[in-house]
Amino acid sequence: MNSFDQALATSQLSLTRTTPRVLQLNLGKLCNLTCVHCHVNAGPHRKELIRHEDLERTLDWFEKTEIPTIDLTGGTPEMHPDFKALVERVRQFEKPREIITRLNATIINEPGFEWVAEFHARHQLTIIASMPCYSPENVNAQRGEGVFDSSISAFQKLNKLGYGTDPALKMHFVFNPGGATLPPPQEELTEDYKREMKQHFGIVFNDLYCITNMPIARYASYLKRQKKLAEYQQLLMDSFNPASIDGLMCRDTISVDWQGRLFDCDFNQQLDLTLDKNPDSRIWDLDLEAFSKLPILTASHCFGCTAGAGSSCGGTLVAAS
Repeated sequence: MNSFDQALATSQLSLTRTTPRVLQLNLGKLCNLTCVHCHVNAGPHRKELIRHEDLERTLDWFEKTEIPTIDLTGGTPEMHPDFKALVERVRQFEKPREIITRLNATIINEPGFEWVAEFHARHQLTIIASMPCYSPENVNAQRGEGVFDSSISAFQKLNKLGYGTDPALKMHFVFNPGGATLPPPQEELTEDYKREMKQHFGIVFNDLYCITNMPIARYASYLKRQKKLAEYQQLLMDSFNPASIDGLMCRDTISVDWQGRLFDCDFNQQLDLTLDKNPDSRIWDLDLEAFSKLPILTASHCFGCTAGAGSSCGGTLVAAS
């Protein structure tokens, strides 16, 4: 029994699946940025991208299900050569689906990607975009020099197309702490963001999602260099909140990597903790009834999703204890 399972047992809790609500598909590790907090280790030189035939098989499977949402991640999803074809195919499904893209907004200003903003608006994609602060210094420190100005320009372009004001064009921001701390209260920070972004840049958006940084991959290496990894891991453990368990994304999300392999969440994916410890399982072969009975794989990093107010791809889960 690992330390997280011990915490569940102490609180007399169990972690079980509910009806799948989200298919989260990682299209690959290619990205135009190399962010300090990135748990995917994405970057401009990564070659891992889902193959066309595997993407087609994934969509064939997805179309037959009742899962209402597909969540496209990366890297930068828009850099995958099949991104547009993927979206257009899902939009042709008989049963309408929500399409979320984890947008790296700076891609909108990259040569060859001028199509991104209008394409997203035309197909009514829900945008979730990283914006770790409303000040340039903090954003550039976490995501790279010049990222703040490029992001502001991209968000202004998206606003002109209706994002943030048109009910059909939702744009949410993601906040990640810059240091080895838990996120502040999401509701209070949302008010600050909306005021500052509107006042200084004329930018409007829908919601702000506060997400706890996970001490794995590139962010773990960063913490090691700062000599703060053990301290941060202890903070997460000490901040375990039993009330966060019901809302954890592993309960209603199927996470799929660029090879079609199955995981309980995006973080397990980066740690190669494959579903049911079977590295040969692929999404196009998944039986949902059998899937519902599989245990959720846990490890010490799960404290990252259950610390304080909890954390998921949709922000905090509960009031901090």
